[in-house]
Amino acid sequence: MSHSCKPIGIFDSGAGGLSVLSELLRLMPKEHYIYFADTANCPYGPKPHSDIIKLVDAITKFLLQKNCKLIVVACNTATAAAIDYLRANYPIPFVGMEPAIKPASQNTKTKSIGVLATAGTFKGRLYIETSRKYASDVNVCYQVGEGLVELVETGKANSPEAEELLHRYVDPMIDCNIDHLVLGCTHYPFLKPVLNKILPANVKVIDPSPAVVLQTQRILHTNNLECVKEGNDTFTEVDFYSSGQINVLRQLLENNIEVDLPINVSYTDNVVLRHNL
Repeated sequence: MSHSCKPIGIFDSGAGGLSVLSELLRLMPKEHYIYFADTANCPYGPKPHSDIIKLVDAITKFLLQKNCKLIVVACNTATAAAIDYLRANYPIPFVGMEPAIKPASQNTKTKSIGVLATAGTFKGRLYIETSRKYASDVNVCYQVGEGLVELVETGKANSPEAEELLHRYVDPMIDCNIDHLVLGCTHYPFLKPVLNKILPANVKVIDPSPAVVLQTQRILHTNNLECVKEGNDTFTEVDFYSSGQINVLRQLLENNIEVDLPINVSYTDNVVLRHNL
């Protein structure tokens, strides 16, 4: 295998990173992807950063054993807790989830924005620094989305329970006259159908996944890592691994991801990871 056609690794605490994978497949369908869902340890949000670093380190070692050339940390909480550690300890490029505070703050007309994220994301350096830099003159209504990840992971993203919980979290933001809602967790784009139902028409929902994928493409191009397939060798290859059950991951994939090229998919669940930190 040529260095450039080695796989791109993607990982999340569960199925949320599929929202990032969907954009990667749309923009770069000829790449080979390896997706790891740490379902056995989901959710990451309430966990201490030290525990998340241990989990993420084990996942990274697993992906490096699979010869990944770049790793996308498709989890806001894992990015907040561990991206600095990963970049300091491993030689390959890492792309993390950037809090989309900047575009929301720059484009708001009401000078009021909402941020829905995990507790771990709000505690992270990236969120704190970005908020200070770009949102100092904007009213930021933030809310920890406790319970939302679990609803997505159990296939209940469009359920009455999800609508009830989102109303509880988002209604106070509407009262604060927000016109942008930043999704600070990769699981949350799967809740967009419900959010679009309960949000006023003037509120724009911001999913950071497209910007993260563009950054991934730039890094691949800059480092000569783009995979070039010629002739009839044009298909998309995705290998899915999970530390737990893979049923919801498979269901979300089948219902939410479309690619223009034929896709070869493999699934492996109950992967045991070990860390030595």
